[in-house]
Amino acid sequence: MTALGLGHYLTLAAVLFCISVAGIILNRKNVIILLMSIELMLLSVNINFVAFSRYMNDAAGQVFVFFILTVAAAETAIGLAILVTLFRNRRTINVAELDTLKG
Repeated sequence: MTALGLGHYLTLAAVLFCISVAGIILNRKNVIILLMSIELMLLSVNINFVAFSRYMNDAAGQVFVFFILTVAAAETAIGLAILVTLFRNRRTINVAELDTLKG
């Protein structure tokens, strides 16, 4: 049995980051999928922080992960609240049809 090294974690984070970028680029209509892609991007960054923190025997990266998770949870809660409000008013969450927010 081989131990997982730093390269394995960095590869996983890179794959997750690429999937999230592809989700943002390919799907520009559904706001929920856009939010999920942003969350996946933040998770890939968190994996990098934890991997380097473990590799360098320093807990600073893991502390940053707690702050990022806190901000991501708040962003998700606020984003979903905005989506629910927009859906109640417009009956759609299609990004192209939500142009009333323009100034």
